[in-house]
Amino acid sequence: MDTAKLDEGAKLGEGVVDLAPSADAAVMWWFDLTTNCATWMSGMANLLGTPHETDAEIRPRLVALLEPLVVAARTAAVWQDFALEQPHVLPDGTTKWIQLRACVSGDATAKSLTGVATDVTKRHVDRQALADLADRYRLLVELSPDAIVVHEAGVLTYTNPAGIRFLGARSADEIVGHPITDFVHPASVPEMMRRISALSTPGAASEPAEAGILRFDGGTVDVEVVSVRTTWEGRPAFQVILRDVTAQKAAAATLHYQAALVAHVSDAIIATTAEGVVTTWNPAAETVYGRAAADAVGEPVADLVGARLDPAAIVREGGMTRAVHRRSDGATLVIRVSAAEMDTGYVLVCADETARRRAEQHFTTVVASLEEGVLVVGSTGLVESANPAAERLLGIREERIVGSPTTECPLFDEKGARLRGSEYPCVRTRRTGLPENGRVVRLRRPDGRDIWLSVSCRPLNQVNTYPATVVVSFTDITERRSIAARLEHDATHDALTGLANRTLVIRHLTSRAGTMSVLFVDLDKFKVINDSLGHTVGDKVLRIVGERLRRCVRGSDLVGRLGGDEFVLVARGMSHRDLGRLAEHVRNAVAAPLHVDGRQLHLDASIGISTAHPEDPRSGEDLLRDSDLAMYEAKSEGRGRHVFFDVDLREKMQRRLLLEQDLRDAAANEQLSVVYQPIADLRSGRVVCVEALLRWTHPIHGAISPAEFIPLAEESDLINPIGDYVLRTTIGQAPLVRSRVGQDCHLAVNLSPRQLDDPRLVAAVRDTLRTTGIAPNTLWLEITENALMKDPAVAARTVSALRDLGVRLAIDDFGTGYSSLAQLRKLPLDQVKIDRSFVSALGECREAEAIVRSIVMMAHAVNLTVVAEGVENACQLDVLRRLDCDQVQGFRIGKPTSPDRLPIGQPSTAGR
Repeated sequence: MDTAKLDEGAKLGEGVVDLAPSADAAVMWWFDLTTNCATWMSGMANLLGTPHETDAEIRPRLVALLEPLVVAARTAAVWQDFALEQPHVLPDGTTKWIQLRACVSGDATAKSLTGVATDVTKRHVDRQALADLADRYRLLVELSPDAIVVHEAGVLTYTNPAGIRFLGARSADEIVGHPITDFVHPASVPEMMRRISALSTPGAASEPAEAGILRFDGGTVDVEVVSVRTTWEGRPAFQVILRDVTAQKAAAATLHYQAALVAHVSDAIIATTAEGVVTTWNPAAETVYGRAAADAVGEPVADLVGARLDPAAIVREGGMTRAVHRRSDGATLVIRVSAAEMDTGYVLVCADETARRRAEQHFTTVVASLEEGVLVVGSTGLVESANPAAERLLGIREERIVGSPTTECPLFDEKGARLRGSEYPCVRTRRTGLPENGRVVRLRRPDGRDIWLSVSCRPLNQVNTYPATVVVSFTDITERRSIAARLEHDATHDALTGLANRTLVIRHLTSRAGTMSVLFVDLDKFKVINDSLGHTVGDKVLRIVGERLRRCVRGSDLVGRLGGDEFVLVARGMSHRDLGRLAEHVRNAVAAPLHVDGRQLHLDASIGISTAHPEDPRSGEDLLRDSDLAMYEAKSEGRGRHVFFDVDLREKMQRRLLLEQDLRDAAANEQLSVVYQPIADLRSGRVVCVEALLRWTHPIHGAISPAEFIPLAEESDLINPIGDYVLRTTIGQAPLVRSRVGQDCHLAVNLSPRQLDDPRLVAAVRDTLRTTGIAPNTLWLEITENALMKDPAVAARTVSALRDLGVRLAIDDFGTGYSSLAQLRKLPLDQVKIDRSFVSALGECREAEAIVRSIVMMAHAVNLTVVAEGVENACQLDVLRRLDCDQVQGFRIGKPTSPDRLPIGQPSTAGR
């Protein structure tokens, strides 16, 4: 037996066995690849759908079906399997699907195909039907207006286009792959999870439920949700169908609102049949007519309202009428009836106007009794009605007012200009619908009398149709305006002089146009008059001065009094030279003698001038302040003059202000110190006394001259504490001073005029002497001549009290004031200090020597010691020695120095 052939037969048998499972209702066939000959078993004709064809007719059909297999088998290995489904068109045009399964047999020299042909038309049709069904399902899902998504293990794996639109995404990529909870409102998540967990079997679906879906734009969509258990790529998943119910819920809310409206509206709403039988009777109808709905439904509407009511007739007549109805208790009702057709019947809206009609009657009565004039002006601009008050205020009878335009009454604004017709308040409101409130106008009545009115206008109805009907109300404010004018005058004018007060001056300066100048006038020596002669005389003086100032300026200028003895002149458009002339003219007017109560009085004025040009940014307050600064500068320069303000003056005053502020803390900050200048006896040449002089070392500006800061202290309230500081410091340093100069050395301290007026001065000196234990007769208190002459009576009392303490008193700067030794003799003084202005001329001026000689002689005559101040050279020293002067002080004797640098026991240069 040939072993190869046995092997080939065995393999062929195995191949047939392999093909056998597919051979149910199948026909076997063979194709010899060498001879290209096809053979088959019986049943092939029926399989191919041509039962009556011969083998010769069948062969080409079969060969055509096998051709793809044959081509592939020629190059295939032996025993390689093939499978193919081929369409076979029958003679009648129908198509059958034939499945061909085969394997290659034989060897490389002689190969053949052995196969099985099976009719799979039904399976193919079923498969196609399933594919068509899947395609139709896909289209349904893709084109569905409802959002459909699939999520697996809580993660979205699919969304249809509607889902993309629902969520407001740009594409499915923004959705797929994200947890479904990212797009579900947090309040809806628990319920969603509960529904999903209940779907345990494939195909199980949840009941429809509502949920909130979060959109990408931050909005929320209300949806109805159905979840279905399904599979996705063979794994459990859930398909969710979402339907937007926003519009549905809105419609439901609208229906609910309409139902509530019908139930709660205040108007009776009644539905009837075409015959007028009631089918609906809302709660308001029950209230209006006093009949329950259960009793009203089914009854004729006319019987229920107590009057003839024909809905069809009302519709024909325009749909609205007014009628008198009756309640079930017989009460009369004024009803506005609106009717409309509805389906096979009518709907009636019956508005109860009883209360409104009663209110209208009351309103008419009230308007008629008002003191305020009321007009109703129609859209045509003609008056339609007027109350009695309008007749009285306008001075026109009602029959003439009604039907006439409001512009026939001449109106003027507050500046006196007549209003054009388009400017009348009621015309503007009628044209624009905007109300006018409290417009003040002047009306000229037919009798020629003018009255002031406060006019208000507003549309009668709040409808946006113009021109509108307008209600005009007006009140006579003539008396009130007169009172207001008087109050305004009182609020802006000085009660004493009738001049403008500070308020009006500031207002005038603020509304400046062009160049404006301020002259700040302060009266010199007025305080003396006011204090000595009393306020009554002082007031008369101020009135006279105010009238004189008023006559000094032009009619367009303003004169004001700020208070006290301060006046202001505000002038426009004046040059620098003209302002100087005006200032001198004002000074001459003020300086002219004043005759008051039989007395002739004299004043002068210090004037500060400040000018602002149109581009000047300074406010009215700034201009007033600057002119005030200039006035103070005029006073500091000697009074009785005028000074123009400039930037340097402002800087100077700012420096003064800063220094004054710093001076308040100077002592606490250890910036003040006391230095001592020796006073020598001219006969012995020994230093017998030292004068304490105050010095201020500023942390920024360095040493500040006493000539600068002492006046600051005197003008403020600082001179008393500073004077007290100098007194305490000087007495406290007495041991150190005497340890260097000598134990019998006296101490001299200056007192300012303000200290002399201080009632606490004597007590302060007494306390200092007691606490330090210094001998009173070794302390000299120096008082200037002007301070003693300022108020001689007060000065005499204070000086006497100080003398009683045992201290020595000296008059300083003698010769600079207007006193005489005869006047000073009345005071308990011990010493006279000749002012340096006389000493500096000694040796150069015979007159100066004569004056000093006379002072020395007169002082000695009344037992006063004489000290010459400002001695700077030997010539002056020789003259003073010759004139028998007692003591000398100055740089020739010694410069002011700290106590620890005073000369120790050394004589001065006074003896040389």
